[in-house]
Formats: sequence, structure tokens, C-alpha cells
Amino acid sequence: MMDLSTTYMKMRLRTPLVASASPLSHDLDGIRRLEDAGASAIVLYSLFEEQLRQENLELEYHLNAGTESFSESLTYFPQPGEFATGPEGYLNHIAKAKDAVDVPIIASLNGSTLGGWTQYAKQMEQAGADAIECNIYFIPTNFDMPGSEVETRYLAITREVKSSVHIPVAIKLSPFFSNMANMAKRLDEAGADALVLFNRFYQPDIDLEELELKPRVALSGSHEARLPLTWIGILYGRIRASMAATSGVHEAEDVVKLLMAGASVTMMCSSLLRKGVSHLREVTRGLRDWMETHEYESVNQMQGSMSQIRCADPGSFERAQYMQAVASLRHVLVTGVDSGRLGRN
Repeated sequence: MMDLSTTYMKMRLRTPLVASASPLSHDLDGIRRLEDAGASAIVLYSLFEEQLRQENLELEYHLNAGTESFSESLTYFPQPGEFATGPEGYLNHIAKAKDAVDVPIIASLNGSTLGGWTQYAKQMEQAGADAIECNIYFIPTNFDMPGSEVETRYLAITREVKSSVHIPVAIKLSPFFSNMANMAKRLDEAGADALVLFNRFYQPDIDLEELELKPRVALSGSHEARLPLTWIGILYGRIRASMAATSGVHEAEDVVKLLMAGASVTMMCSSLLRKGVSHLREVTRGLRDWMETHEYESVNQMQGSMSQIRCADPGSFERAQYMQAVASLRHVLVTGVDSGRLGRN
């Protein structure tokens, strides 16, 4: 019998399909629908660092300074009265979600400094969360801040949250480090139970009529899975932490590729917002069909089979890949034919 189960942060999940943080988990009905459609775990929408400081007199400053930092909203960063729920409401939501479904509930903390994360991580654990995802959404704009200080901040958050709870802790981070491999290793050594690769940074646009900065939030496409695929393939077998792929997970083929690179789970958001929660059933069916056609008996058999550590040509994950890409562009220029497309037909 085909086995679709996987292990993520020591949690045994029925499939590698996880619902990532999104508006879909704002209410219990949405959470139930995600479970019914096939989500093996659900990451709740984020509790933001700014919410944890809302009684501070500087709240308005922090909210306005961080308008580019709302990583999951389909509108601009909310004003103080527009948050979906406050900290206490979020903790109640965790408890109700745990009662409503049988799949693991992963709480999400979004911020960039130590702040009150430690205190609320403890309370999330007490509320019943099975794990915590620390969504470190930080764009350094201080010209005097060296890269080492940015890295130190990530490591400090990881250590502090890990030391305050007994449940697993995942770190959701960006790829923008001078040495991503070294950063992954250090986060692993700091105790991260999983790395969620990667955060998507949303950039503002300029409205030329109103002369104002406006949000231009675009849902991801399958091509964006190539970045997490590259780094998961490089890191597989070299760090202890589980790896979750996020961004660009839309179809069963995306899931297969990321599992073969070494992902433990694949997290879906944009495709569910675009196609509806029922799309999870289609992806599960497509994954099962692909495995049956290619004679794979389990997800575990697939995981890491195309990673760098097992690849016959490890250089394909590094500079050789760049050289091949440039060569393919030259082929298109000369012949007008996309050789990559020919290879897929």
C-alpha cells in the first residue's frame, strides 16, 4: 500500500501537504475545510510582534515603519484597529483550533526582534500549539548594520524561543544571506527544529496618479519553487533540522520535485487562495498518481533522491547550473527554440 506519510519536526504527518499561514486559517470553518481537503498540518495566520506591543506608546511608529513587513496580507499593513485579533484572541484561537481538528496546529510568530516573543511562545504552547513557526521578516535598511549583526539577530531569536518552550520551533527565513549554507548550519546548531524556505518579501509600487506608495501583492507561481528547491537540495543530509518548502508550491509536480530535493513537507498558500481549498485534494491525487506511475511506494523513498548529496552531478546545484542556463538562453537566441521546453515534451 502506498505510504504518503512524512515526518516534520518529529511530528508524523499523513501527507507532505501543509497549509501555510494565510487568511484561510482566520476562522474555525476555514481550518476545518483545510483538514477535510487534505492538509496534514495547519500553520495559523501570524501573530505580529507589533501586536505584542500595542499598549506601548511607540506602537504607531512601529506600525508605520513596518508597512512593508506584512508578509501574508492581501492588503497593506493594517492600522491598529484592523488586526484580525489581539494576542489573547490568538491564544484562544489556538485552543479552539486544537479542539476543532485532529491535525497538528502550528502557531506563527512574525517579527524581527526579540521583543515579547519568548513570553508569547510559552503561552502558545500552553494554549495547545503543536509547534511554533517563527517568521523572521526583517529587511535591514540601516547603512551601519553589518551582515553579522543581522545573522546574530536570527540566531538570538532562535535560541530564546527554543529555550522558552518544549514544543518544536521552525524558523522561516529569507534567502538573503552572504552564505546561506553557513546560516542554515548555525540555525541548526542553535536548535531550530525546522527551516522554512523561504519568506517572500513584498515590495511597494508607486501610484503615478496619486503619487503614493501602494502595495502590489502578487501571489506566487510555480517557477518560484526553484529557489527553495535549490537550497533544500544543497542542505539535505547536511543539517539535522527538517526542511519545509514554501513559495511556488501549486501542483503535484511541484511537490514531487521539492520532496526529491529533500523537503520534509511542502507548504501551500497562493494556490489555495487562487483555486480554493479543494485544490488540496487534486494535489494529493496527483502526487499519488505520479508515485504509482513511477513505482514509488512511499514519500520517504522519494525524499532527497535528487539532492546534491545523492546527485551524480553535484555541480548542477551550483555554478554549473548557471552556465547551463546561460547556454540555453544563447540557444534560444540563435534558434528561436526553447531547449528546456523541448526537453519537457
